[in-house]
Amino acid sequence: MSVLNSEPSAVGLEFPLPPRDGAERAPGNLELSENHRLVIEAQRRLRGLLRANQMVAGDLALPVVLNRLVEAAAELVQARQVVLGVVAASGSDEMQYFRAGPEPDSDSDPEFDPESDARSYDDLLQRVVVTGHAFRLREAFRLREAAAVPTFLGVPVRVRDVVYGCLYLTGFADTDIEVADEELIASLAATAGVAIANSRLLDESRQRQEWLQASTEITQQLLANLGEEPLQVIARRLQTVARADAVNVVLPTAEGSRLMVEVATGLGASELTALSYPITGTVCEVVLDTVTPVLIDDMSDQRRYTVHLSSIVAVGPLMVLPLVGTQRVRGVLVVGRLHGRPHFTLADVEMAATFANHAAVALELADARRDHERLARLEDRDRIARDLHDHVIQRLFGAGLTLESVASGLADTARVERLTRVIGNINDTVRQIRTTIFELHGSLGPRTGAVREELTAIAAELAPVLGFAPQLTFVGPLNALIGDDVLDDLTAVTREALTNTARHAAAKRVAVTVRAEPDRISILIVDDGVGVGDSGRRSGLANLQQRAERRGGSLLIESPRSALKAAPSDGFSPAGGATLLWTIPLN
Repeated sequence: MSVLNSEPSAVGLEFPLPPRDGAERAPGNLELSENHRLVIEAQRRLRGLLRANQMVAGDLALPVVLNRLVEAAAELVQARQVVLGVVAASGSDEMQYFRAGPEPDSDSDPEFDPESDARSYDDLLQRVVVTGHAFRLREAFRLREAAAVPTFLGVPVRVRDVVYGCLYLTGFADTDIEVADEELIASLAATAGVAIANSRLLDESRQRQEWLQASTEITQQLLANLGEEPLQVIARRLQTVARADAVNVVLPTAEGSRLMVEVATGLGASELTALSYPITGTVCEVVLDTVTPVLIDDMSDQRRYTVHLSSIVAVGPLMVLPLVGTQRVRGVLVVGRLHGRPHFTLADVEMAATFANHAAVALELADARRDHERLARLEDRDRIARDLHDHVIQRLFGAGLTLESVASGLADTARVERLTRVIGNINDTVRQIRTTIFELHGSLGPRTGAVREELTAIAAELAPVLGFAPQLTFVGPLNALIGDDVLDDLTAVTREALTNTARHAAAKRVAVTVRAEPDRISILIVDDGVGVGDSGRRSGLANLQQRAERRGGSLLIESPRSALKAAPSDGFSPAGGATLLWTIPLN
C-alpha cells in the first residue's frame, strides 16, 4: 500500500474550531463574520454528535449498536464509505465487518466488496488496532486496484481500555480531513465503547440467567428420575448453554490409571463414547488432581496437555471442568468449540463451573433418592419374606402334619393315597414359597463381602426354627478365595440344609464347617438327628446338586445306614444322624 502525507494525531474535542492552516484572516467585519460562521459550524457539529451519540446508545443489542455506529459516523462527517472492523474474539487477525454508505452501482464499482475493500487497508487497520491511536491520510491507494482513493481516517473503538475494533472512513466531501472530523469520530467511538460495554454486560447477564436456568432444569430432571441417563442429561444441556460443538463426560476407571469417556454429545460422539485412554499427562488428570477448571484458548497453540477430544474433533477453544460432589470428584466435563470459533471467557468458565457443581450435587441427590427408594423396596421385600415364613409356611406345614396324622388313622387305601397326594402338593407349595423367600433375601442389597458375616446371619435367622444355634467353623482364607457368585451358592446350601434339618431331622445339634483350600471350597453340615430316609419326596437338595454340578463339583449325603450321592429326597430315616458335603473346585 502506498501512503502519502500521513498525519497521526491526538484526540480531543474542542469548540469553537480554529480556522484551517493557511486560511486568510479578513480584517474587521470579515473576521467577525468568519468567527460567527465557525461558531455556527461548531454548534452544528455538536448537535450532530449529540444525535449520533443518542443513536448509538439508544439500544443495548450488540448488532444494533455496531450498525448504528457506522451509520451515525457516516452522517456525522458526511463520509461516503464507513466500515467498522471488529477484532475476532478468537484472537486471530480476521475481522468482522459492518458497513454503512450507499451501495455502489455496477457502473461505478461492480466488484466492490466492503470486506475486500477493508482488507486493502490492512496495514493501516492493523496500525490503528495495535497502536490504539487514530490515523488519517490525505490520500492512499487501494491494493486491489492501484488507483487513488479519497482521504482515509481510522479511529480505534475501545471497550474498557482494550481495542475492540477500528472504525475507518473514506470518501469525504472535502479531500482534506479536518482535525474536527477526527475529534468528532473519536468522541463517537468513545460513546460506542461505553454502549458496547453495556451491551456485553447485558449479554453476560442473560448468559448467567441461562446458566442458572439450566442448573435448575438439571436438578429437576435428575430428581424426577424420568428414565434418561443422568450424565447424558448433563452433557446435552451443557452443550446447549455453553454454545459448544462437543461435550464429553470423562470418568476415572476403578483402578485409577485410565480414563473413560462415559458420555459424549455433539461432534464425534459415536467415536468418543466408551473411549478409554491412559490418565497420565492429560488435562483431565490435572483437573482431577487440582479440582480446578482449565481454560485453553486454542488447542493448536498449546503443547502442555494431552486432550483426547482433539484426536477426533478439530477443537480450538476448550474448557475442562471438575464434576465435584460433596465427598469426591466424580469426573470431568470437557467442553470444546471448533477451531476459529470465539474463545471461552473467564465468565464462561465461572458460570460453567457453577453449573458443574450444581449438576454434581443433583447427581448425589438423585443417587440418595434412588437409594432411599431401593431401601424402601428392600424393606417391603423383607417384610413379605417374614410374613411368608412366619405365617403362610407355618400354616401350610401345620395343615400338612394334620393331614398326615389323619392319613395314618385311615384304613381306606384310596383315601390315604388321595391325602398323600394333597400332602405332596402342600409340600411343593411350601418349597416354592421358600424359594421365593430365598430370592427376596438374596436381593436385599449389597453384601458385606465377608463369608463369615453372611453365614453367621443365616444361622442366626434359622436358630428359632431349629430351636438352637448352629455351631459354625471357618477354615482357610475364605474372603480371598470366595467371590460373590460362589458366596451365592454357599448361602443357598447352608440355608437349604439347615431348613431341612429343622423340618425333618429332629436334631439337637448341627455343626457347619466351611473350608477354603487352594484348589477347592467345601461346606460340611452334620447333625445328630434321625438320619436320611428313602422317602420319595423331593426337596431343595436336588437344587443344591445342580449348583454343585454347574461348577464341576459334587454333593454327598451320608447317614449311618447309607451314603447317597445327590440324594433325591428330603426324608430322614430313624437310623440316626446325617452328613451333607458340598464341594466345588476353584479355577
